[in-house]
Amino acid sequence: MTVFIHRLAQTMLTLVLLLGAGCADKGKTPLWDFYSDVLVDAKYIDLTHAFEPVQAVWPGFSAAAFKPAVAGKTMEGYIEAGDAFTYEAHGFVATAYDLPTDQYGTQLDPPAHWNPLGATISDLPATYAIRPLVVINIADKVARDPGYHMQVADILAWEEAHGRIPEGAVVMVRSDWHKKWRDAERFNQKPFPGVGLDALKFLHLERKILFHGHEPLDTDATPTLEGEAWLLHNNFAQAEGVTNLDMAPEAGALIVIGFAKPLGGTGGFARYIAIAPADWPFGVSVAKAPGAPLPVQPFALKRDKNGVMRPTP
Repeated sequence: MTVFIHRLAQTMLTLVLLLGAGCADKGKTPLWDFYSDVLVDAKYIDLTHAFEPVQAVWPGFSAAAFKPAVAGKTMEGYIEAGDAFTYEAHGFVATAYDLPTDQYGTQLDPPAHWNPLGATISDLPATYAIRPLVVINIADKVARDPGYHMQVADILAWEEAHGRIPEGAVVMVRSDWHKKWRDAERFNQKPFPGVGLDALKFLHLERKILFHGHEPLDTDATPTLEGEAWLLHNNFAQAEGVTNLDMAPEAGALIVIGFAKPLGGTGGFARYIAIAPADWPFGVSVAKAPGAPLPVQPFALKRDKNGVMRPTP
């Protein structure tokens, strides 16, 4: 980990010097060099649940539905209006997703979720794309008390071990609550772990982080959701429904953030990827999963009873 951080610091310093001096000269590609020198061998860890029709969701919302996409109009000699597209008849399929809320699965909440003057998902800047990742582990305390909420003392203990939280970082709170994801009923029931209001204020006002994230679908278990209310009314975002934080380093990693961009969106279907050192025991490297070509399914894809396309013998 120390070597990774040292290499990262050296590479970033080189980037600053080259970019500051201008890198229009042929052969100077500092960002590409950073990719080949550091990111190709790094380990990538998905912190995102795949959303599906049967899963945990806040009780005030209903579940999604997946179904075949159908033709909206007749195309003579090709398809009749209302008919589903199929591999056999049309060469392709498409899926219609009935998503009754944008607060579904692993998500990114913008201020507009609660704040009538807040930024929407489509207002978030592109600078959200990549940040330092901090993982604060409260899993042991949650194992003893499922309703434990992270406190300022937990943050200070992390800093005692790893140094000051970088300004602009994303702070993920590890509770291991993600392991209950398949037990949708229990996942949402109180008590569940959260983040205390004083801790949220400390992270944002003292450490000036970008946003925090947690594994449950609510920030806290207070009757008024005081933490979420404070965050969004003060124009901060947050991540919810995060997973696999037990596989990510507590310090020294980066996080890549991707989210859908519906115009005026009050929530975002998000994907979070941790980038860890090459010698980290979890995750996969570009060499192991280059992404092109993608792997072939073991069986042909067919829709299951919930409309999800799955390899089926």
